[in-house]
Amino acid sequence: MAIYHCSIKSISRGQGHSVTAAAAYRAGIRIEDNTTGLIHDYTRKKGVVSVEMLAPADTPTWAADPSMLWNAAGVAETRKNARVGREMIVALPHEMSDTQRRELAIGIGQMLVDRYKVPTQIALHSPDKEGDQRNYHAHILFTSRQIAAEGLGAYASKILDDFKQGRKEITALRTTVAQIMNQHLEQGGATRSAWTPAL
Repeated sequence: MAIYHCSIKSISRGQGHSVTAAAAYRAGIRIEDNTTGLIHDYTRKKGVVSVEMLAPADTPTWAADPSMLWNAAGVAETRKNARVGREMIVALPHEMSDTQRRELAIGIGQMLVDRYKVPTQIALHSPDKEGDQRNYHAHILFTSRQIAAEGLGAYASKILDDFKQGRKEITALRTTVAQIMNQHLEQGGATRSAWTPAL
């Protein structure tokens, strides 16, 4: 039986977070921050199964390059306490194959692209050797701004910042993720589906 988990958090400069460091770590890659000159090199990190980049149609080609995208996302935010990105963490059913989990994560990432008009980075992680061997999960990073042909522009997913409406939006997102997961489990021939999360 799939264990449902879906959480959303902000990557905030005000809390000392770096979006280039976060992207490099989740994807197990090397990114040099063009603003600070710091090099975030996680190429030796183990457990990263795959990395996918998604973006709305007709967006610049650099949106598919993690280094260029996250450097641009950092530059777009000038405030010291700016939110430079968001992250959705989703548990992926261990009953699925690697290919099925990848397709599921892409489906969830595409939902975020369509919903907020943002580019996303999807990094699939396998369980730690010492941990629960069912703990397959995806880290889906998305920008705090929408992207179009001219580049990053208006704020995206602002509703998540609203005290009242933000809670409703998170509930809607978690429900949608569960629905996508159920569809993929059924398509994969699972005898039982992921339950609708307690909201």
